[in-house]
Amino acid sequence: MFIAVCGSLATDHLMKFPGKFSEQLVADQLEHISLSFLVEDLVLHRGGVGGNIAYALGVLGNEPLLIGAAGGDFDDYENWLSEHGVDCRGVHRSTTKHTARFMCTTDETMAQLATFYAGAMTEAGDIDLVDVVADKHPDLVLIGADDPAAMARHTAGCRAAGITFAADPSQQLARLDGDAARDLIDGAAYLFTNEYEWGLLKQKTGLSDDDIAGMVGVRVTTLGANGVDIFDTDGTTTHVDVVPVNAQIDPTGVGDGFRAGFLTGVSKGLTYERSAQLGAMIATLVLECESTQGWEWDVESAEKRLSAAYGAEAAAQIRAVL
Repeated sequence: MFIAVCGSLATDHLMKFPGKFSEQLVADQLEHISLSFLVEDLVLHRGGVGGNIAYALGVLGNEPLLIGAAGGDFDDYENWLSEHGVDCRGVHRSTTKHTARFMCTTDETMAQLATFYAGAMTEAGDIDLVDVVADKHPDLVLIGADDPAAMARHTAGCRAAGITFAADPSQQLARLDGDAARDLIDGAAYLFTNEYEWGLLKQKTGLSDDDIAGMVGVRVTTLGANGVDIFDTDGTTTHVDVVPVNAQIDPTGVGDGFRAGFLTGVSKGLTYERSAQLGAMIATLVLECESTQGWEWDVESAEKRLSAAYGAEAAAQIRAVL
């Protein structure tokens, strides 16, 4: 399966706060909030939804096409992605803006406070997806969090060209109004959200579970430490638990890793259950790493952990296609 990934490209500035954010909030003073957190460290990593998912797909043996916008400072990042099997010909280069910046502080409970500077991402709407894939249409286009105008244009382009797409609005749901959010999911073969985003999507659009089921194909809702639920078009619900974590290092990009693993499984003909199990394995590897793209894939180690989590048969079936 030829997969294209549309989404943000960013440099991640990741910090750790040795305490709990919740203990710094005064309930009756939230409208006057003014806080500064002294953090322990600062690390810079390659990131962004599009970059994270494309990287993970490449590591797992796919050859994804990345579509997004970056600045003149993207050379090293592009070389990194290319070395890991990602086709970057769909990346637009801004001549005036830096690649986007994601600045995130994580506390000891894995709660996060973050800000995002769009930078070159604001030019992603200038990209004509249909033109980029004119020589070969992807079997699936994942439309992830990006400049809202770009997300809308890519979605409309897929519909017009008859290209199958997956909707993954994630962090951008906070900026979208109900009509815009509704338009992004209508006709999607897959809808990815986490549990909170699922509730926010329904609140903003006014749509019920059944309404959304009539608009999309398979719905995939991640539940953090409680795993993931997959709702098939025939009404079947499949739950998959997480792969136990050896050490929680940083949750940034965990959802991106899951999506890449899940789509890899689907592209290899695995069932949704097995695909979600592979996704859960990648999510755990990301969680155990300080960088969203710093983890490595070792098939033998992964098979042992998959076997311990889901049984030898599940692990063997997943390994057989990788």
